[in-house]
Amino acid sequence: MNDLKSSMADAADAVERALDRLLQLGGDPEDRVIEAMRYAVLGGGKRIRPFMVLSSSAMFGVDRASALRAAAAVEMVHCYSLVHDDLPAMDNDELRRGKPTCHKKFDEATAILAGDALLTRAFEVLADPETHQDARVRADLVLALAEACGERGMVGGQVLDLMAETTDLNMPEITRMQRMKTGMLISVACEMGAILGHASENARHTLHAYAHDLGLAFQIADDLLDVEGSIEKTGKKTGKDQAAGKATFVSLLGVERARGQAKMLSDQAVQHLEIFGEKGDLLKQLAHFVVERDA
Repeated sequence: MNDLKSSMADAADAVERALDRLLQLGGDPEDRVIEAMRYAVLGGGKRIRPFMVLSSSAMFGVDRASALRAAAAVEMVHCYSLVHDDLPAMDNDELRRGKPTCHKKFDEATAILAGDALLTRAFEVLADPETHQDARVRADLVLALAEACGERGMVGGQVLDLMAETTDLNMPEITRMQRMKTGMLISVACEMGAILGHASENARHTLHAYAHDLGLAFQIADDLLDVEGSIEKTGKKTGKDQAAGKATFVSLLGVERARGQAKMLSDQAVQHLEIFGEKGDLLKQLAHFVVERDA
């Protein structure tokens, strides 16, 4: 895992610098919302989704600068979703990545606006010719991310997640919810490298299949951390799902079966990448990392 850890650390540093450049303060009254945007995205997180963008891009020889802009856009969307998820109207969390959530640091209105601005800034970054000279590629990036974010993706998944607090969901329904809420953004992060690199439909389909299994494994691991993790390691409150009476993979399967399911999905994700040979090694290692992590 040494190669993976060093690669992830290098990627996180590069994405941090890219986000810093893309979210500069201008000395204007609206800087308050930019400060909230920067607070939400800088200085924390494992940057797993941007790492997927960079790793898949490297597989297809994509220019590093282009890949970094796409990776930063994905991270903006991810952080926007966290800011909104943490709001009192949603999950009502006070801690994220070991520090006060955005609405606690600023206020609810500013947090909502910061999330809105991060989402729209992400699409602005992807649509800019600086991201890729080919307008069709930029359009495909925007379309893919929009599909992952909307009512059939993250937003729809959040709706189902809120319903889960008052409705007993079965395994297929939980799987669908998590596929939309968590898996769609993971899928698009993996596919962006193929889009940027003009890869074949088969290559893009293979990355999608990998991300499908990885996304579910990732969520099961998150559910396990909510049960077994600590606030010191995860940087956020644990035990929330059980306290809310919400059905999860762990509550339905039990800890040991859930852990076994996560490993099976991780192994399955790795198998999808065999066609890429050594080029897929980092993503293969990542599939194991997401189910073995303790934070």
